Amino acid sequence: MADKLRIDKWLWHGRFFKTRSLAATVVASGAVRVNGTRTQKRSHMVVSGDVLTFPQGDDIRVIRVEALGTRRGPAPEARALYTDLSPPERRTRDETPKNPSFEGKGRPTKKDRRTLDLSRARSLE
Repeated sequence: MADKLRIDKWLWHGRFFKTRSLAATVVASGAVRVNGTRTQKRSHMVVSGDVLTFPQGDDIRVIRVEALGTRRGPAPEARALYTDLSPPERRTRDETPKNPSFEGKGRPTKKDRRTLDLSRARSLE
């Protein structure tokens, strides 16, 4: 096991991103901080003890590197690589976004079509 690993490769090993190229894109965009310092280099090396801050979905993750992986293994193996300093909060059913209601946009329902047809028929009389 090496004592340093590229940041994009470590994020991929830790299963934070589905592909290594996606992890590299996030790092290159400047959204990742290592020990509080922003980095845009995909080749930035991380070591055990580093604290990474990066966005993942709607959450901001703060992770401490505990070990460097040798492969992208199963999820339990990946969880052993880090300590989550700010675990994502669970959303309750009330907080989950709901589908927008019909506001006169889009395709009308069968009931709306009947109402439209009835009003059109009355206007023609």
